[in-house]
Amino acid sequence: MKIEDAFFESASGKLNQLPESTVPEIVFSGRSNVGKSSLINKLLNRKSLARVSATPGKTGTVNFYRLSSCRLADLPGYGYAKVSQSEKMRWAELVEGYLSSGRNIRLVIQIVDLRHNPTADDLHMVEFLLQSGCPFLIAATKSDKLNKTQRTAQLQTFHDRFDPLGVPVVPFSAVTAEGVEEIRGRIDRACE
Repeated sequence: MKIEDAFFESASGKLNQLPESTVPEIVFSGRSNVGKSSLINKLLNRKSLARVSATPGKTGTVNFYRLSSCRLADLPGYGYAKVSQSEKMRWAELVEGYLSSGRNIRLVIQIVDLRHNPTADDLHMVEFLLQSGCPFLIAATKSDKLNKTQRTAQLQTFHDRFDPLGVPVVPFSAVTAEGVEEIRGRIDRACE
């Protein structure tokens, strides 16, 4: 994964605005405020290529970042209550339309906060991904915010839930860089 040449390519708020799917795409999906932008910035070794917002539910578009070997697609976060029902519906249609439109999706990085058990929305997304046949992994973010005992217990909970489904779980921290090399390696293999 050659990260030096990464740049923001475009933002699409509607399906007809999506760029042509001409290169392998790596998709980042997760709840609002789960750390998607922080994960993308850490993977690309940038401070603010993907904008980190203090306000959950801010991103209502699919944001694309281009690298020489692939394109990263940052989906709108789901599950944030302070967004209108019509906006939630638009996001859902955009995300489902994107994921089921026959694009060259090589890997979905489904992001879940390790500090909490997966939400109903997280599990719904995992079920959708399993049914769609998209290869994906769970990036368990904010792993640095738990003490050793909590971390061990939460990782066990995640493994108990996702291992039987054949879904890999990768602990990740934007602070300590835990999981960065493993996720980069999985992206590289997906794009080969």
